[in-house]
Amino acid sequence: MTRLKIAIQKSGRLSQDSQELLDKAGLQFNRSKDKLFWYGRNLPVDMLLVRDDDIPRLLLDGVCDLGIVGENVATECCLERALPGTQLAPEIRLDFGHCRLCLALPEDQTWHSPQQLAGKRIATSYPGLTQQYLDQQGIQAAIVELSGAVEIAPSMGTAEAIVDLVSTGTTLRANHLRECETLLESQAGVYLGSTPLDEERNALRQRLLERIAAVQQVKESKYVMLHAPRRALKAIAELLPGAESPTVLPLEGQEDRVAVHAVCRETVFWEHLEKLKAAGATAVLVLPVEKMLS
Repeated sequence: MTRLKIAIQKSGRLSQDSQELLDKAGLQFNRSKDKLFWYGRNLPVDMLLVRDDDIPRLLLDGVCDLGIVGENVATECCLERALPGTQLAPEIRLDFGHCRLCLALPEDQTWHSPQQLAGKRIATSYPGLTQQYLDQQGIQAAIVELSGAVEIAPSMGTAEAIVDLVSTGTTLRANHLRECETLLESQAGVYLGSTPLDEERNALRQRLLERIAAVQQVKESKYVMLHAPRRALKAIAELLPGAESPTVLPLEGQEDRVAVHAVCRETVFWEHLEKLKAAGATAVLVLPVEKMLS
């Protein structure tokens, strides 16, 4: 079997989360000294550690079969190529790398509408997404492309506005900027390469995708066990968040009471436990779920 290649960010905000995800999916690697290529030990899946903006290019060029990258980077790369049919869509959206691409102005300026950007200079590391936004609004403006420190452009006099990634907004506030519009909500995702795979390699890729999806699913899942009166079963089943039909087991010597076991696929909050108790549940136990395949 020809080996699969998966690309992840070698350093930065997605690197550690991507490595942990693949570890939880059961992939084991021999790590190279240069940390750029890791050979898969237990499955024929090798990992490339590269710059995040190289990952979409490796996928589009068929060099890699899977990649973990932010939607902002994948979309920008496709717009950069500007070729018909060039598109990357996440096969699985991952619960990390959340951010948004925002238009921001100096705090002392009032935001009325996108039309006030006409004729202005906009500094950004995302010229493709910025131009797409301007085209959608029918606005002519100058894009000042910067590779970093975009937020200081207005104070340096090189631009009147910026388009940049925002997570908490702390950097914007520190530079006396404020968000005006969101161009893109982004998070990390698993993307597929453009090269068609033969049956055997495709089966391996699907196996890996199923594992990754299971890891995602199990993050918020909890195994709930409790005792309850039989008469309260319907009400209790409705209170279990994201649970399918629970397993009901008889309790020795108690005909009117049963044990209830359920996998809750949503977060179980204290409020849920309090409502379960009010409905008649006792001995409520909530346990983490390590692995689960649907």
